[in-house]
Amino acid sequence: MSETQKTEKTRMGNGAVVAMCCSFVIGMGAMAYAAVPLYEMFCKVTGYGGTTQRVEQASDVILDKKIKVRFDANVGPGLAWTFEPVQREVEMKIGETVQVMYKARNMATKATTGQATFNVTPQAAGAYFNKVQCFCFTETTLKPGEELIMPVVFFVDPEIVKPVETKGIHTITLSYTFYPHEASKPVASAVDVKTDDANKL
Repeated sequence: MSETQKTEKTRMGNGAVVAMCCSFVIGMGAMAYAAVPLYEMFCKVTGYGGTTQRVEQASDVILDKKIKVRFDANVGPGLAWTFEPVQREVEMKIGETVQVMYKARNMATKATTGQATFNVTPQAAGAYFNKVQCFCFTETTLKPGEELIMPVVFFVDPEIVKPVETKGIHTITLSYTFYPHEASKPVASAVDVKTDDANKL
């Protein structure tokens, strides 16, 4: 085999290795991108990691046993907001539906949008902390200097008193963190599309 053939074979081999490495990196990136929403979905269904549950209606069972819920608020980097609970804690009956308020203010000189993530501690309580209404379900846009009072309606599932790992829980902390979020663009209507097409003609 000539030196030219050897060089060409080596070049082809290196090209194959590079292509395999690129495919691996792209594949891992795609898996990482998909893992986030899949993990969030898993947490919401199971309450794993202190993720709370979303429900459509309040509990119809209220126990004669109280539990304390504390509230925490944080703002992620890149979002010039102040964010805090109106009240720091409530003492409520297990199964009782309660509404509390958080408030946020945009300190920036332009309108900005945020999306809140949330969890509860102890983590085992996540599966029993049910939200009926919450600002965290949607993105929030605030104008410069605007302050917004935002409600959270929730209850603690009476089932929390049954499992060994949760029946001794007397205090739960509900924590939110607002992160910057790009505002969703409104979906163009059929009329708008037809108007645009007509203008092009």
